[in-house]
Amino acid sequence: MQEAAVKSGLAALCAVSGMAALGLTDNFVPFITERGSLWQFHFVRGVMAVAFLMVLAVLGFGILRPRRFWAVAGRSLFQAGAMLMYFGCLAFLPIGVVVAGLFTSPLFVLMISALFQGKRVGPWRWGAVVVGFAGALMVIRPDPSDLDPIAFLPLLAGGLYAIGAVATRAWCEGESTMVMTAGFFGMLAVMGAIGVLLLPGAEVTGAEGFVSRTWGPLDGPMWFWIAVQAAGSLVGIGLLVRGYQLGEAGHVAIFEYSLLIFASFWAYVLWDQQVPPLAFAGMALIALAGAVIALRSDEPSTLRAPEAVE
Repeated sequence: MQEAAVKSGLAALCAVSGMAALGLTDNFVPFITERGSLWQFHFVRGVMAVAFLMVLAVLGFGILRPRRFWAVAGRSLFQAGAMLMYFGCLAFLPIGVVVAGLFTSPLFVLMISALFQGKRVGPWRWGAVVVGFAGALMVIRPDPSDLDPIAFLPLLAGGLYAIGAVATRAWCEGESTMVMTAGFFGMLAVMGAIGVLLLPGAEVTGAEGFVSRTWGPLDGPMWFWIAVQAAGSLVGIGLLVRGYQLGEAGHVAIFEYSLLIFASFWAYVLWDQQVPPLAFAGMALIALAGAVIALRSDEPSTLRAPEAVE
């Protein structure tokens, strides 16, 4: 009993530490948006991450050969698409809003499971979906007289992330964490390369040009911040994976919502982004909904399972 309690505590500590790392490093993205490009960022970061994983594989810490290449590629397409949208939104929206939108993923997973996979969903979890989306609207606070479609893009990112989570189970059973991680970062590198090569590359200065630019100056500061972001992502996901290895998935998933706190805290410290009380209440509702779904489900968490990466 005591050993189980220790493992549960360590699992929670790993999950919270992983979210702390991601919450901090995601707040460094504005250092890149001013002069860099979304496509350049993902291409360079993806190449860095895959190269690092290749070194680990050569040293004997895992293998990078998937059992089903197209299954891993298909799953990575949705997950990478979600992250492409997530980081693109960071140039235009407060990080708290973007993270809250991504954390609607379990709500979409539940709907996909019920509507397309025929799984039974009880009233508690359907109620959680309603509460979660109400919380998302409280965070986004859409103005009917002046609707901005960009404000809803984090929700779309959450939907894509959910499809990737469902695909992880349906298509990629038996694939290693290293293979899934490499597939994710490799797909982001491919998407970044496509954007660099095919988009016209409008010359817009400042953060507003982050999505439209194809390439920015790859000088010392840019290399530094991209490397910091890549390292932070790998560390954060590594700690989260360890948390899932030590504890029950449904309980570990609850601690992932600490990302909302860490991301908002560092956004305030670094960028003076203040979260209104209504948005804080909405974040709390999203976290509550995710906790209900995680605890009422017999299956492992699908918000950010061990195979899922940022």
